Amino acid sequence: MPAAAVEVKDRSTPLIADRPRIRTFSIDCRERYGQAIGKIPLDLGRPCPNRSRGGCLFCRPASFTPLSLRPSDSLDQQIRRGKRLLLKGRFRHYLAYFQQETPTTLATSQLSPKLAQVLADPDCLGLILSTRPDAIAADLPAALARLVRDCGKTCLVELGLQSIHAQSLALLNRNHSFADFLAAVAKLRAVANLEIGAHLMLGIPGETEADMLATIRTVGALPIQALKLHHLQVIAGTPLHDLYRQGQVSVFDRDDYLELLLGLLPRIPSRITLHRLWATAHPDLLVAPQWHCLAAELSRQLAQMMEERGIRQGQAVDGRAGSTEETRQQG
Repeated sequence: MPAAAVEVKDRSTPLIADRPRIRTFSIDCRERYGQAIGKIPLDLGRPCPNRSRGGCLFCRPASFTPLSLRPSDSLDQQIRRGKRLLLKGRFRHYLAYFQQETPTTLATSQLSPKLAQVLADPDCLGLILSTRPDAIAADLPAALARLVRDCGKTCLVELGLQSIHAQSLALLNRNHSFADFLAAVAKLRAVANLEIGAHLMLGIPGETEADMLATIRTVGALPIQALKLHHLQVIAGTPLHDLYRQGQVSVFDRDDYLELLLGLLPRIPSRITLHRLWATAHPDLLVAPQWHCLAAELSRQLAQMMEERGIRQGQAVDGRAGSTEETRQQG
């Protein structure tokens, strides 16, 4: 097997007192590669299949499409543009992030060559494929596993779940079930070399804090390695926007959302990397909530609150000290 572009370090779990309070994407990359790693969003031009069924209540692709991304460009052009505008000399290496729409709707025989093309770049250390749980073809996991095995790189498949609760999935018009998510996890876990992530939404209309906690606990107990948390955002021109104008939807203010995270983080195993803790959207399309602060400011405030209260990710659910890395590898 060819050597990886960057040597992956042996990551033995440090003492709890020495561990960061949150396992962030940045910290995980420094443990793996000894350096910070960027992400370059890429677009294969595959529309989400749920759009033909009305689309998700909250979704408008323009709200999260990076300004650097031009879907009409070839993959090589997208990568060159991403390196220039996103990496900006801060990162030497990157993960190719297929976050637009649903890339795995492309037939595996067509998708694999495109992914191999991206992995051939020595600056690319791996793939992140963001997709729906009902869009994992039977032959896809084995094909992905072969790709990353042959090049010695990594692949994380992020599955958009949002909630384990059927009524919430129906309200959001997701048109998949929690059972679909579990089936996708089983498919991906059946092969080696793949990591699994989940997207969860906090603040879905009608959900209580107990409902959100149940989702966190249930998903955190599964063999996943990554998690993204998003607070509910109202985007202009979406069906959710209509409900918001009718007074049927409430959103978190900044302080309440941070308090919610302080209650949830101890229940997320420390083996799980948290790629995101809040949602972002283009300001000109974001209706609510308007927090008027940068993500870095939110991170500093959350870190300070965790320090003051002695809170750590996973402290309510982790087993014996030293077991988290073993669990992570088994996943």
